[in-house]
Order: sequence, then structure tokens, then C-alpha cells
Amino acid sequence: MTDPGHVWQSQKLVLVTGPSGAGRSTCINVLEDLGYEVIDNLPLTLAPRLMEGPPLGRPLALGLDVRNRDFGTDALVDLIDGFAGRQGLDAQVLYLDADEDTLVRRYSETRRRHPLAPNDPPLTGIQRERDLLWPIRSRADVLIDTSTMSPHDLRDEVERWYATDDSAGMGVSVTSFSYKRGLPRGLDLVFDCRFLRNPHWEPSLRGLTGRDPAVDSYVASDPRFDDFFTKVRDLVVSLLPAYRDEGKSHLSVGFGCTGGQHRSVALTERLAGALAAAGWQVSSRHRELERHAGNSGPTREAGQGMRGDGRP
Repeated sequence: MTDPGHVWQSQKLVLVTGPSGAGRSTCINVLEDLGYEVIDNLPLTLAPRLMEGPPLGRPLALGLDVRNRDFGTDALVDLIDGFAGRQGLDAQVLYLDADEDTLVRRYSETRRRHPLAPNDPPLTGIQRERDLLWPIRSRADVLIDTSTMSPHDLRDEVERWYATDDSAGMGVSVTSFSYKRGLPRGLDLVFDCRFLRNPHWEPSLRGLTGRDPAVDSYVASDPRFDDFFTKVRDLVVSLLPAYRDEGKSHLSVGFGCTGGQHRSVALTERLAGALAAAGWQVSSRHRELERHAGNSGPTREAGQGMRGDGRP
């Protein structure tokens, strides 16, 4: 009998999810073509048992969405958090998203019924599903907004992140957050930028974000900024080859400030841009900006920084 405490050493696992119509099926097919062992719509209660027994010898991808038997938001969150705590398991959540208009258009083109609203207009099911999946979206390690992507574009993006050959390199995500809400899950390196001048106290900047040039310039004008950013950038650039050579497939860097709106966002954008210019696969995300956007559901603007080029 297999020891239930046994886990695979260095087993790569990708959990693929997202709203219906965002490209999850296409992504699953791409991963299969890349050599992943793919299992789609496995009942959630059976997923932990996959971590028992001998290793597969190749990466594993699980397709998870509202059609899964015994699907529930809490159950999926527990599954993700449980996998994150397993020693020797490199588990990532890949979330495929698209804006509401795009999802409605895709359903209209295919004339399919939405699984959560088979007898109602697709928009009803789309809104229900996005509400259900919002807590999962916030746990994504890689988020790809497919709103403006063709299937070929999506294939290229998935290959950039998950190709298994040696040339694929290592993926890097840079995240901004507010210390008031705690550290995001899974960060490898964390930098506190609360010592920099806070744009919140400038009335003309308070309603803007670190993505706005005026805020970025204000943050960068702090006399301590250049030295801090240069040293952080050089540190991360120097460490990335070492992590890659040790077999790490993904590195997560975080910048925290008081509100997660200005300073940490500006630094995240700057570091993501610098790493992308240096040739690394980079995604940037802003937890608090996404959370505020989530008050009316995810928006395309909230996902634009999640593309693999490190730019909004």
C-alpha cells in the first residue's frame, strides 16, 4: 500500500482554471502537446490522491472548472492551499481570464449554453461563474488575459510559460500588495517600500495608481529610490540564474507598501519591465488593484499586467 504521506520529489503540477470561454480547453491541449500528463475535470476529492505513489517522470496538468464533479469554491481553495504546502511539489495555478464582453461574444459565436445558466442568457452564467471563481483568481501564480488573444496567441503564451525543454527558462512574477492584508501566498522574495514618500498624501495623486506616470515620477523622485531600486534589481538579476540552475521553474517577487496602490505598484512595474528587458519571462500583478476591480467583477484592466511581457 502506498504511504499516504509520500509525495513526488520535484513533481511539477499545473492547475488550470478560469471562466468558461476564456481558453481553458485550448490551454489544456497545448500543455498536452508540450508533454504534460493532462487530466481534465477530475473530481476534486480525487485530486489529492494523485500525489500518492511513484512519480510520473513528467509534469502533470489538471483542468478544473465549474463542471467538475463536487466543484465548490471552498473545496478548490483548500485543494490549492493543500498542494502549496506539500514538500517536493511544485504546484502552480494557471488562471485563464477574459473580460465580460469577450466572454459574451464567444458564447454568442459558438451558440453554446453556459453550464451555470443553461436556460438563461450566457451573461447570467458568466457573472455567476466569475463570482464563484474570484477567490481562485486571487491565488493564481500565472494569470493570462485572453481577451485580445487568438488561439495561436494563447498557444504561444502558454508555451512561453510551460515549455519543458531547457530553453524555456524560468518564469518570474512580480506582485504588489498592501501589508494591511498580509503577504500574498507563495512569495519567494519580499521587499518593503513603505519608507519611500507616499503619494497618498498628495491630493492630486491620491486617486491614481503606481501605473500612472505622475505617481511613478513622484515615487522615483524620493532621494532613496534610485539606490533602493538599483540594488533590488541587481540582486534579483544576479539570483535568477542560480535559482534556474537549481531547477526552480518559477520565482515570485513581492513589493509591499501601506495601501498597495502607489509605491509597491510603481516598483512592481519597474522591476517587471527591467527583467523583461533582460530577457526573462515576466508577469506583473497588483493584488489590491485587482481586489478593488473585483467589487464589480474582474476587468480587463486588472488583468492586463498579467501578460508574459512584464508590461501593462
